[in-house]
Amino acid sequence: MPKSHQPYPPEFRQQILELVRAGRSPDELAQEFEPTAQTIRNWIKQAELDHGKREDGLSSEEKAELARLRKENKQLRLEREILSKAAAWFARETETVPPKSSNS
Repeated sequence: MPKSHQPYPPEFRQQILELVRAGRSPDELAQEFEPTAQTIRNWIKQAELDHGKREDGLSSEEKAELARLRKENKQLRLEREILSKAAAWFARETETVPPKSSNS
């Protein structure tokens, strides 16, 4: 599996986007600089999403919120599982619920 590249600094991305706006093509810039033409096209698309010029994807802000919510959801599921197991254990310890038998 190929190694992933370290993210490019935001300033560098911005400079590439400015060159595209000035009329340079992603293919031309890819030959001169390191990012591939597809990477540059992806940056263009994301910038257009962020500025409301496109609606066929999530803005950077929406992506960050989605990632935060997924992480929070994962944490809440884990906590619920732990609490459920703890409640079952305490119920067995206080004999409010009969112990599980292997006959059922």
